[in-house]
Formats: sequence, C-alpha cells, structure tokens
Amino acid sequence: MTVNARNITDEEFFYGHKACPGCGGALVVRQVLKVLGPHAVSALPAGCMSAVGFNFPQLAFGNNAMITPFAATAAVLSGIRAGLAAQGTAPDDCTVVGFAGDGGTADIGLQALSGAIDRNDDVLYICYDNEAYMNTGIQKSGLTPFGASTTTTPAGAREHGCLTQKKSLFDIVAAHGIPYAATASVGYLSDFLKKVERARDVRGTRFIHVVAPCPVGWGFPSEDMVDVAKEVVDTGLWYLAEYEGPALSGVPGGAFRLNRNPKAFKPIEPYLRRQGRFRADDEADLAAIEAARDERWAYMRERWA
Repeated sequence: MTVNARNITDEEFFYGHKACPGCGGALVVRQVLKVLGPHAVSALPAGCMSAVGFNFPQLAFGNNAMITPFAATAAVLSGIRAGLAAQGTAPDDCTVVGFAGDGGTADIGLQALSGAIDRNDDVLYICYDNEAYMNTGIQKSGLTPFGASTTTTPAGAREHGCLTQKKSLFDIVAAHGIPYAATASVGYLSDFLKKVERARDVRGTRFIHVVAPCPVGWGFPSEDMVDVAKEVVDTGLWYLAEYEGPALSGVPGGAFRLNRNPKAFKPIEPYLRRQGRFRADDEADLAAIEAARDERWAYMRERWA
C-alpha cells in the first residue's frame, strides 16, 4: 500500500520537541517515523534534531532512539542492527534508521556512511539537508550552496557568501553501488513518503537525501517553509531522483531515474531573493548559480532521463 496523506497513521512518534517554528528537519523525522512505525529504532548525531528531541527529562521520540557521536551515525546504526540480529530480531520487524544533518553526513560522518555502504549493512540513513551547520550557529557545510551567506561565509558589499558549489552527495553514495538511494524535498511530501516506503522494504544500506529548509538559517518567515521547499525543486536548484544498485536494477553499475524532469524551470531570482542568505548576491552571482544549475541538469538528462 502506498502511504499518502489520506491513509498515513494518526499516531505520532516524534512530538513535543523544541524545534523552531517551520522546521523542515522536524517534519522529516515526524513523517519518516509515521511510515516506519513504532518498532523503528532511531539514532541521531549531534545536530538540530538531537538538540530538540532529547531534552531531559522529556524525550520527543515515541520509539527507541539514541544520540550518537557526531561522526559515527552510520557506524552506530550498524551496531544497532548487529545487536538486534543477535537478539533474533528480523530486519522486516524493525527498521534501523539514522537522521543526520548535512554537516553530520556530507562532512563529519561521510567515512562512517561510506563504510556502512561498503559492508551493505541493513540500515536506512536519512540526511535532512538544511544546507549549513544550523545547530551550532549557521556555519558553512559541504552542502551549503554557492552564494549563500553563513556565519563563516558572510555576504555583503565586499563578500559573496559561499564560494564553493554544493557537494553532490547523491552521486557519491550511488558510486558505492548502494542498493537504494533517493533525493527528496519536504515540499513534495507524497514523493518523499513513497521513497521512505520503498527504502523500508529494501534490504541492505539505503540512503535518502531530503531538502529540509531552515527559516532561521535561510532567512524567511516560518510559515513559508513548505513553499520554499517546493520552489527549490521548481527552480531546478534541487532535483527528485532515485538510484537502484546492480542487485535491484539488474544493470551493471546500477540505474538512475529522474522523478521530475520539467521542460522549463521557474525563475531563480524570486526564490533566492525571498531568503536573507542570498540577498547580497549580485547579478554575476545569480548568473553563476543559474549556469551551475543548467550544467547539472544537462548531465542528469543525458545520463538518467
């Protein structure tokens, strides 16, 4: 059965947390656990979701959950799965899931994630991407986009914000031959839920990279979060895609597919200008962002579509 807004459970497994209003990361955790159910076991590193979900004596998780060292999310997931196997718990009876931010995944936790994929441990890893180290003061991460202002890459009259392009984490993960990987956005929730459901039912390592806008770090009103999460896809600055490794796809090297391949994109400037982190960017910065988008889409359409 495909999970959607009409049939998803009313039971809550992540509630009473202390996240900011309009937090995209909190929506990620809440919806994923609704799909996985009460027997999921969660692990979270230092980051927004551990900071807002584990406030003694109040635990915001309705199922088993624990905090991991910052760099060790995937390694801890592997240990949990091994422990459950030793107890005789079958993978179909309990999903081991990690929730880590962009910095804790693409930077600090990348080696542990790579190792888990290499071993093909039966775990699900969710990267909720708010494009900076938000929990510690909005510092640049490897997934911060070009032109974005952070506390370590400030933008102004003489500075242009982040000068590097967003790391292509989806390609890095797929290069391992992982059984299943996907990209998503909380602005397209039905697509995200379908991918979580698909990942739940695949054995081996699974990975979902979901954009989760942060009103505080991005600089927009909290009530606009879902619209911003839609617009990043509609402008082509993020994409919805899946990868199935050779074992699932039957294709040497695995198979990619785009879930959305629009004929035209919405203009990028209104999307960028509604966010405080891009307001200092000049026309040359906007042109560079658009050119990088077009180059990425040309690559994906040639190889994946």
